[in-house]
Amino acid sequence: MTDEQTPAEDVAFEADDAAQEIEALKLEVAQLKEQALRYAAEAENTKRRAEREMNDARAYAIQKFGRDLLGVADNLARATAHSPRESTDAAVKNFIIGVEMTEKELQSAFERNGLKKIDPAQGEKFDPHLHQAVTEQPSTEVAAGGVVAVLQAGYELMGRLVRPAMVAVAAKGSTGPQGGASTGEQAGASANPYAGAGADEDSSGGSFDTKA
Repeated sequence: MTDEQTPAEDVAFEADDAAQEIEALKLEVAQLKEQALRYAAEAENTKRRAEREMNDARAYAIQKFGRDLLGVADNLARATAHSPRESTDAAVKNFIIGVEMTEKELQSAFERNGLKKIDPAQGEKFDPHLHQAVTEQPSTEVAAGGVVAVLQAGYELMGRLVRPAMVAVAAKGSTGPQGGASTGEQAGASANPYAGAGADEDSSGGSFDTKA
């Protein structure tokens, strides 16, 4: 290259510099675009997380308050269950009706606010996610692993367990309507939570809080 360049050489040199600068700008634009998309995605995730947390806070705001009222619901249920319905005294009858109406209205208030009662029917399969077995007993009416009786109703709020239902569960070897001892064993572990437990294993099945 001489000290003096021709016009054509100057144009070629400037075009080469311009091409490099354009490529650098394109790369910078691509990086900025990627960064902007990443920031937008993070902002959207933050927004969704905030909305979810706010919705959860609203949905479960009454959880503690509802749990505190469960004792009231239990007492009302016991009162109605043991009320002297055969009484001929008008005052007693009116009192019983008042207690029943109070219990019904309380349960309605629970349901309106998403607090659902867990009251499994007799024979329903034990669900460790919703039930807590406090005792087990042999039964000729319920197959092994089924609910024999509800000792205390449970509650859930918007699908979240507030209190499990306290239940009595049919013991291993019970002969309910779904089959006797032999057919119950053939049903498999999926139908019987006691199936597969050896003689030296805890008869509570592992998921049960069993009392004598």
